[in-house]
Amino acid sequence: MTEFYATAIFLFVLFALLGSSVWIGLALMGVAWVGMELFTVRPAGDAMITTIWTSSSSWTLTALPMFIWMGEILYRTRLSEDMFRGLAPWMRWMPGGLLHTNIAGCTIFAAVSGSSAATLTTVGKMSIPELRSRGYPEYMIIGTLAGAATLGLMIPPSLTLIVYGVTINESITKLFMAGIIPGLILAGLFMTYIMGWHFFKPGQRPEPEPSMTFAEMLSESRFLLPVLLLVFTVIGSMYFGWATATEAAAVGVLGALALAALQRSLNWSTFTQSLMGATRTSAMIALILMGAAFLSLAMGFTGLPRALAAWIESMELSPIVLIVALTVFYIILGMFLDGISSVVLTMAIVEPMIRQAGIDVIWFGIFIVVVVEMAQVTPPIGFNLFVLQGMTQHEISYIAKTAIPMVGLMILMVVILVVWPEIATWLPDNIRKGPG
Repeated sequence: MTEFYATAIFLFVLFALLGSSVWIGLALMGVAWVGMELFTVRPAGDAMITTIWTSSSSWTLTALPMFIWMGEILYRTRLSEDMFRGLAPWMRWMPGGLLHTNIAGCTIFAAVSGSSAATLTTVGKMSIPELRSRGYPEYMIIGTLAGAATLGLMIPPSLTLIVYGVTINESITKLFMAGIIPGLILAGLFMTYIMGWHFFKPGQRPEPEPSMTFAEMLSESRFLLPVLLLVFTVIGSMYFGWATATEAAAVGVLGALALAALQRSLNWSTFTQSLMGATRTSAMIALILMGAAFLSLAMGFTGLPRALAAWIESMELSPIVLIVALTVFYIILGMFLDGISSVVLTMAIVEPMIRQAGIDVIWFGIFIVVVVEMAQVTPPIGFNLFVLQGMTQHEISYIAKTAIPMVGLMILMVVILVVWPEIATWLPDNIRKGPG
C-alpha cells in the first residue's frame, strides 16, 4: 500500500510541475525532493548534491557534448549542398528517384550528428528546395524527410543511446554498434516505401533526370568523400577497438573542424555559433540527467521499482507481451515528452522490469530508440513536426499526416527486432575489445 501512495504522490507532483511549464530537469528534481522528504529519513539536500555530482561527472558522459558539437560544426558548413550534389547521381536511377536523397542523406548525416533535429535541418535545407524544383509531390518530400531524420537517434553516434547507456551504466560503444544494423534496415524500409510509391502512383512521378555518364557520376561523388571519411573514422575507431566512444567523439570534433576549414566555411562566427549551440543542448540534456539520477535514488528508497518488478513477475507475462505493453506505453508517452526525457523519466522503473523478464539490455536500448523515434513525428509534441513546420510553413496536422506511413514502418521495425533479436545483438557481441 505504501508503494501505491508513493506512486500517486510522485505522479501528482510530476504532472503538476510539468503542467506549470517548469523545465523537465527541475521537475524531476522537485519530484525526487518530495519523495525524499516524505519517504526517507536521509537529508534530501545532501542526497541531491551527492547524486547530481556523481551522475554529471561521469567520464562516459563526456562523449555527449563532443558529438553534439561535431554535429553543430557540420550543420554550419557547406556539407548539405555538397552532400546532395554527391548523392544525386547515384539516387536518380532508383525507383522513386531523388526522393532517396532524403533517406541516404539522413543516414549519412546521422552518422556524424547523433541528433534528429540537426539531421532534419541539415538534410531538409539540402533536399526540400531541390526536390520541389523537380516536381516531386510535397507529401512525399515532407513525409520521407520527417521519418528519415529520426535515424539520427539510432545510427551512431546517437545522443539517445548515450543517455540510455549512462542511465543504466552500460557500454556506450556496444550500444553504438548495436544501432548500426537496425538503423540501416530501417533506412531500407523507408527506401522500400519510396519504391512502392513509384510503382503504385506512376502519375505522380516527375520528369526523369538527364542521363549522366559513369565518369560524371564518379566525379560528382568526390563531394561525399570528406563526410564519408569522417563517418568511417569515428565509427571505425570504435568498432576496431582503437578508441572508446569518448575518444572517438574527440576525433570527430577535430575531423569536423578540419572539414569545415577545408571547405573554407570555418570562421570565428561559425566556430562560436557551433560552440554555443552545443553548449545549450548539452546543458539541457545534462540537467535532465541530473534530475533523473536524483529521482532514481528517491524511488529506490521508496522500494517502488522493486515492488513494480515483483508485481510484473507475479503476472507471469512473457517477454513478448511485456514488449508489446511497453511499445504502447512509450508511443503514448512520446506524444507528450521528447525522446531523451521519456528514457530518463522511465528507466528507474523499466530497467528492473526488463532485467527481471530476462530481456537483453543492449537489445532493449535499440528497441527503446525505435519507439522514441515515433515520438519525434507524432503530435502534439513531435519535435520533428515543429522543425518541419518552420521550414515548410505547413500545418502540423498536414506534416503529421504525411509521416503516418513512416510511423507504420517503425512499428514494423519493432516487430522485426522481436522476431530477429540478433539484428541488434550480433555486432556488439562480436565487437573487438577496445581501450577503456
